[in-house]
Amino acid sequence: MDGIESRDDARTKSGDAGNVKTLSILGATGSIGTNTLDVVARHPGSFDVVALTAQSNVEKLAELAKLHQARLAVIGDEKRLEDLKHRLVGTGIEAAAGKQAIVTAASEPVDCVMASIVGAAGLAPTFAAGAHAKRVALANKECLVTAGDAFMAHIAQHSCELLPVDSEHSGVFQALAATNPECIEQITLTASGGPFRTWSRDEMAAATVDQALNHPNWSMGAKITIDSATMMNKGLELIEAYHLFPVEPDQLNCVIHPQSIVHCLVSFRDGSTLAQMACPDMRTPICYALGWPKRLEAPTQRLDVTALSSMTFESADEARFPALALARQALVAGGTAPAILNAANEIAVAAFLNSQIRFAEIADLVGWTLEQADTLGLITAASSLKDVLGVDREARMLSVSRLNRGT
Repeated sequence: MDGIESRDDARTKSGDAGNVKTLSILGATGSIGTNTLDVVARHPGSFDVVALTAQSNVEKLAELAKLHQARLAVIGDEKRLEDLKHRLVGTGIEAAAGKQAIVTAASEPVDCVMASIVGAAGLAPTFAAGAHAKRVALANKECLVTAGDAFMAHIAQHSCELLPVDSEHSGVFQALAATNPECIEQITLTASGGPFRTWSRDEMAAATVDQALNHPNWSMGAKITIDSATMMNKGLELIEAYHLFPVEPDQLNCVIHPQSIVHCLVSFRDGSTLAQMACPDMRTPICYALGWPKRLEAPTQRLDVTALSSMTFESADEARFPALALARQALVAGGTAPAILNAANEIAVAAFLNSQIRFAEIADLVGWTLEQADTLGLITAASSLKDVLGVDREARMLSVSRLNRGT
């Protein structure tokens, strides 16, 4: 791994150079990363891109780094460093590679870090960002799902602003505004229902990878799209909401809303409910996270309520979507249970995408891993990232062992 020299003197705090915000993007070549850079391109002079990272897509990383005049580009796969350097020859953009290089890039003291690395791989870099950036725009679920207590304590310790990028949590953040916590009665997240909203359990059992990846409303990466199809994604979001907002597990709910126009509903003790609405486009919550407390103009379709034929809401069927029930159970259990849930789900989704297991077996593997972890005493309190990563490894080994024996 090539070392990265610290350039604290070049990373000025917000306000030292007018209104320009320094910005780093972890996971720049993914859906959130590219949408963030689309927003940046539409606001020339507002952002100074410092660091961009990716795991393996060298060509796209180099292209984006040159286009946005980044100062640093980091590829996770160390074998691709020479290719990255070759593509950046003559640009003055520094190149580095490896897991630690990504963490070092995340440690650059910028105004905002867009944390959009998918999966547990994003834990260490996002923790690093929380210690050095003024703001973390959080699009990595795992920091809150697997290490919620430790991560929120870490953010508070370093006085870092935390803005959610998930459309649902962004909507809740906006709806709550300056509301006193004791006034909140319930927070309801909406779910599209994914591609299998109307399918029976038997039909879903035979679902193919292509069918599961055919999301009706959102364009996302493969992992999160499968999570949407199982509704695990919504379960993970309930766990996130528990850490982000001042509520108890029984104050969190989700409903199916196929149109994906209403992103959340916040109900208060006086009987009123606020809904946050927008056309489904991730650039809306991205703009909010980058611009808050101001609002950046977003190049999104504007909501025309007169053009809506209807908006429907349905109860979430946890019998057909057992992954949602498993996530609720992990939330109530607390401690390391959500970390085990997440680790097992990552293994299960990868196995499904590789045609090792059937769609219905995703939740089966997650449930089995949670049961085994409980039996082995792995569900405990976790006060540090080290604790969480240790349990994460144990849970993955359990899941893989079950896969190797055949589910």
